[in-house]
Amino acid sequence: MSRPEVELSDVIRDHGNDFIEQFQPLGYHKGVLKAIASCRTAEFGGHVDRCDDCGYIRVSYNSCRNRHCPKCQQINKERWIMAREADLLPVGYFHVVFTLPDTLNPYCHKYPKALYDLLFRSVRETIFAFSADPRHLGAETGYIAVLHTWGQTLTLHPHLHCIIPAGGITIQGNWKPSRGKGSFLFPVKALSLVFRAKFRDGLKQVAAKSGFEVPAELQNRMNKSAWVVYAKAPFAGPKQVIEYLGRYTHRVAISNHRIESVKDGKVSFRYKDYCDENKQKFMTLDATEFLRRFCLHILPQRFVKIRHYGFLSSRRKAAELPVLQGKVTETGSTEPLQPTEPQQKLSWQEISRKRLNFDPDVCPCCQKGRMRTIEILPPRSPPNMLKNQQQTNRK
Repeated sequence: MSRPEVELSDVIRDHGNDFIEQFQPLGYHKGVLKAIASCRTAEFGGHVDRCDDCGYIRVSYNSCRNRHCPKCQQINKERWIMAREADLLPVGYFHVVFTLPDTLNPYCHKYPKALYDLLFRSVRETIFAFSADPRHLGAETGYIAVLHTWGQTLTLHPHLHCIIPAGGITIQGNWKPSRGKGSFLFPVKALSLVFRAKFRDGLKQVAAKSGFEVPAELQNRMNKSAWVVYAKAPFAGPKQVIEYLGRYTHRVAISNHRIESVKDGKVSFRYKDYCDENKQKFMTLDATEFLRRFCLHILPQRFVKIRHYGFLSSRRKAAELPVLQGKVTETGSTEPLQPTEPQQKLSWQEISRKRLNFDPDVCPCCQKGRMRTIEILPPRSPPNMLKNQQQTNRK
């Protein structure tokens, strides 16, 4: 994919000061914006490479590694997907989305950590209650949950994406497929009612700990609001699960490729209108409003947005998952799935070659030589050849 003409970092560099003066964001938010604006610039240092064949020189600056930065997520996403390949079972998987009603948006804005933790907890209790019920499954499940807080136009829209296998582990330790031989998980309307009840009850406890009250009017609106739970049809197999997971694990509020232009103090970007047959449309916002909306989705410090539950939790899967993988067989097959050996952590260069079909060590000029590092650049330091050029220009 080609590099976009304008990026989020351009918006921040050009209009970040105006945004800060107008909206007075949190100090942590200002730190995130500064990191994104400085990503892959001399601010973080870098290195100079030279081709060992044709002598071509390339200057590369380091990334900010901030999880909200659109430019820093591709390698992290691929590394996470590769690690998850060892967790798959040869069964169908469901994608279930739990959405909070917009009546709770003011509280999510003011108390994000408390409300988002409650969202994870309410969904966990709901899924485990249905999986344990013999009328629905009668077995223990394991799943992955990923928090998203945005809609296509960057408005606040907290929802949880869950990837759930079509079955679970019985008390005897055997695999039990979900109803219809794995073609149906849980009734969506019943999930919605239980999810609402658990979140509503948990909100009272969160309010008491966080020092705010839940007005009776809000309780009434929550009871009348639609608590949307959406379940997609089961995936075709483990490979499709991995491909789909990649879309939801390390995505930020907006990708650079959706930004069309930044001019005259306004930002234009593409979005998908789900209410109009998923048509691609354009929206233009004042740059300061665009940044305000982006900051709505900066997560609290050290907040974990990807969580694993049940037999996929970190404390259990190392011991239990390989045994389970040996028991579960693919539909129509007599051979059990062979457990995948945990993969060693690969460098970003190896991931680029293996997953992105791009070799960063090949010379982009002659396509023959290899790029070798000849100089390390400390933070805020341009390479020596640029310094010399600057001095020449001054003379």
